[in-house]
Amino acid sequence: MMRAEQRLGLVDDHLVATPEGDLLHPAAAQAFTEMQATASAEGINLAIASGFRSFERQRIIWNRKWCGERVINDKQGRPLDPACLSDEQKLHAILHWSALPGASRHHWGTDIDIWDPSGFGNHHQLQLIPDEYEQPGAPCYTLWCWLKAHAKEYGFFFPYEVYQGGVAREPWHLSYRPIAHSIQHALTLEELTQAIKTADVEGKVTILEHLGAIKQRYFDTICGENTGDE
Repeated sequence: MMRAEQRLGLVDDHLVATPEGDLLHPAAAQAFTEMQATASAEGINLAIASGFRSFERQRIIWNRKWCGERVINDKQGRPLDPACLSDEQKLHAILHWSALPGASRHHWGTDIDIWDPSGFGNHHQLQLIPDEYEQPGAPCYTLWCWLKAHAKEYGFFFPYEVYQGGVAREPWHLSYRPIAHSIQHALTLEELTQAIKTADVEGKVTILEHLGAIKQRYFDTICGENTGDE
């Protein structure tokens, strides 16, 4: 059973490093390595763009967005003016694209953002936008199609395959279901509340005021149909 501090991303002692240096849960690492080898044998270049992300790293991302040091986009990806937003509006604008510290699936070592490095030249950087994956001819399109067909064979699924009113659609985000499913249901509102209360998180008053609804909308709500019932 994973401890609360592991679920919240406060420690990484439950993880192992892949040959490329990404930190993953041991079971997820093994499954990914097997999937990667099969993909490679079929001419597919499968790589991890982002694996484990700590509470501290997520806190920095969150705080920079809240303070206007990093762009906040609307649901269409267009920059918003933070000065024109109420704190509650800003909260939901950030949560559409970025998880609350303590509530990121990347804390567990079960979730990864994937890409095909061979699809990008020296003058093009990965942006992690749907058009890089879902459009025929796009850099990660062939990889995405392969994963849609085969990821479930290795225990992976797309938790944000479609937009459901919370987190934006993320065709690059894979989750190792055999471990992630139990972690998601183990994380409690009380654990998350305590983590936010004791951390230097911008917008804390607004977050705590709406935390129950935040958890339900942006954490509890995922897609399950691509590997079976959730």
